[in-house]
Amino acid sequence: MKHTSKFRIMVLAVVVVTTAIVAGCASTPPLRTEASTSGIRAAEEAGAAKIPQASLHLQLAKEELETARRLAARGEKEEAKSMLLRAEADGELAIVLSHKDAEKSEATAAVERVRQLLKDNQ
Repeated sequence: MKHTSKFRIMVLAVVVVTTAIVAGCASTPPLRTEASTSGIRAAEEAGAAKIPQASLHLQLAKEELETARRLAARGEKEEAKSMLLRAEADGELAIVLSHKDAEKSEATAAVERVRQLLKDNQ
């Protein structure tokens, strides 16, 4: 009776340890790409592709996102996270550069309207 009880305890212990190991290996969290992909999408919507400097950073963000995905697939999670941060930063920079260009165009148009008004009032 005692022998059967010890055997059951050992089998149970092996099952528990095996389950814990399998669960630990299978529970690697997925790569969180939402911030990077939304930054890229926002840069595209802001017209970054039409502005040379912004277009460069938009392309960098896309490449860094793909690199992060490849790194994550190889199990290099820390490097993948770092690359995602770079992609997010380049996406945000592309947005800022797009807005800067749009604001510069608006300012130039406003100056031209003022010049035209001054000319008309003389």
